[in-house]
Amino acid sequence: MRYAVFGDIHGNYDALEAAMSQIERAGVDEMLCLGDIVGYGAEPDRCVGKVRELGCLCLAGNHDHAACEKLDVEFFNVHARRAALWTREHLAGEHKEWLSSLGFVEHPGEFALAHGSLYAPELFNYIQTIFDAELSFDALDKPLLFYGHTHVPVAFFDTDPMTYSMDSLIHLDPDVKTLVNIGSVGQPRDENPRACWVLYDSEARTVELRRPGYDVKKAAKKIIDAGLPEVLAYRLTVGQ
Repeated sequence: MRYAVFGDIHGNYDALEAAMSQIERAGVDEMLCLGDIVGYGAEPDRCVGKVRELGCLCLAGNHDHAACEKLDVEFFNVHARRAALWTREHLAGEHKEWLSSLGFVEHPGEFALAHGSLYAPELFNYIQTIFDAELSFDALDKPLLFYGHTHVPVAFFDTDPMTYSMDSLIHLDPDVKTLVNIGSVGQPRDENPRACWVLYDSEARTVELRRPGYDVKKAAKKIIDAGLPEVLAYRLTVGQ
């Protein structure tokens, strides 16, 4: 099976279009969305509508829950909080209801999916360090976990000592548990402004990062024109 695993779209429809175009050409068998369809970007309704149209398995992200008022935005930074409140005002009620119905963890095959950490996934903790990774390894009963949330693609391997890789192509060892961060479609933070998604080939046991380009300046202008914080537009252009 060939899977397209994507997430952290964050209301960036231009980036989502580019990713979907590349996914269609890749000839995947199944698509999986790890959440945060909304937040930061100027087109939350279009993004949710597109993902719903795909009919793919989808998880809830923290910004999705913030948009449907299932998560308090008090602890968001000031720009994220402004974007979350703006999204609440501009997102259709039916889309809020759909986002509200999404779960935290899925096990669609011989792998698991989460938006953030597999350890207490409802808290939306990050996996950024070896300590963070260890908590999710302890909670993982499959050989492989795909997750997002940090917007930085990286893979952790449950070796002794634990190792990690930021390579664009990873060959999975069936005897080593692996955590794979799929990066972000709509707001990358690895200093690469191109969209990011992952192609997982379960037979070849490979995970490959795909980075389609798109008109970043166009997406950034939409953020400014919508009255959202200009810093969110700038971050798109530099991949931070």
